[in-house]
Amino acid sequence: MPVLLYLLAVAVFAQGTSEFVLAGLLLGISADFDVSSARAGLLTSAFAIGMVIGAPLMAALGRGLPPRRTLAGFLTLFVLAHVVGALTRDFDVLFATRVLAALANAGFLAVTLSTVADLVPAERRARALSVILGGTTLALVAGVPAGSLIGSLLGWRASLWAIAAVSLVALFGVAVAAPKSSSSVERAPIPLGRELRALAGRPLQVNLALGVLVNGATFCVFTYLVVIASGAAGIAENVLPAVPAVFGAGAFVGVTVAGRLGDVSWYRLIVWTGPLLVLGWALMASTLDMAPLFWALLFVQGALSFALGSTLISRIMVTAHEAPTMGGSFATVALNLGAVVGPIVGGVAIEALGERGPLFAGALSATAAVLLWWCTAAVLLWWCTAASRRGAGAGSTVSR
Repeated sequence: MPVLLYLLAVAVFAQGTSEFVLAGLLLGISADFDVSSARAGLLTSAFAIGMVIGAPLMAALGRGLPPRRTLAGFLTLFVLAHVVGALTRDFDVLFATRVLAALANAGFLAVTLSTVADLVPAERRARALSVILGGTTLALVAGVPAGSLIGSLLGWRASLWAIAAVSLVALFGVAVAAPKSSSSVERAPIPLGRELRALAGRPLQVNLALGVLVNGATFCVFTYLVVIASGAAGIAENVLPAVPAVFGAGAFVGVTVAGRLGDVSWYRLIVWTGPLLVLGWALMASTLDMAPLFWALLFVQGALSFALGSTLISRIMVTAHEAPTMGGSFATVALNLGAVVGPIVGGVAIEALGERGPLFAGALSATAAVLLWWCTAAVLLWWCTAASRRGAGAGSTVSR
């Protein structure tokens, strides 16, 4: 794998940490700015929404520009947003920096995914994408806990400074190692309208929908893991930081395994991980009071969620081959739309059904993904069988 992939993964690690770390620092932020916790919580929502809007917008603005220039530019904006956020005494300015950071993150990730497709041959693409997505899973395992620890010891502003520092290191590396041009830039540019029309392709639509449903199920549960663990699961308060870390460790394993198998065995990965994911969420919901099983399922569900999620991102990139500069933004939108909708659904479920609610909601979302996959596979099988019969009929007519 090219060294650039690991430099990009470092940047994605910092960005993933930034997206989730403030959720654990809201008390300090609300006290510092004298705002309610609910208003401080909008900082996390603003980041996720900025990612959804920013991915296609930033990718479109960066079309035709060299990857080195766009990647370095987005990373520079990301660093500056965190520096200003760490320095400001105005909550509205902090809110604005979160939106800017999200736009920069979305643009960077969209260009990164398209650049990966350009850097490596098709038969190694899933493995390359697993390196990039490994940055996100490591953010869950190490970045968010470390950022929360830094914030609790030195204040929430120190967490932003730390994220800016890591991003700055990645910026220097990307500015040197990223390609000055790409094949999609060197070729005659494809009109933006034509790239957007790739969204009309049925395989791409199915993969996008699957990505939203699976990622929605993941963040429907992940957002409330600590609440679930401290309540019905009965996990002691001093052990709670280990809950997202164990889930993140499973996620890292899942992404790694999917990277090894996703290029040649993607169909089997989807077929097996989908139903197992549904079963796991339902089993966790019904056995929350069994602590050993809770910890085991925490790891397994992290692995299954991200193995399936990363495989679907790879399939989005494959089926978006007619959109070489915008395909990465399609995958980014699917990933983050699930991250926006999932917590909302989980919040409704926890209000209606209690602490087990997000688990049931996650199981339902994953079930919808499995049903969509099965229906699509059944229609495809029917179409291929009908085409084969028509071909056989035509052949027999000719022979006569």
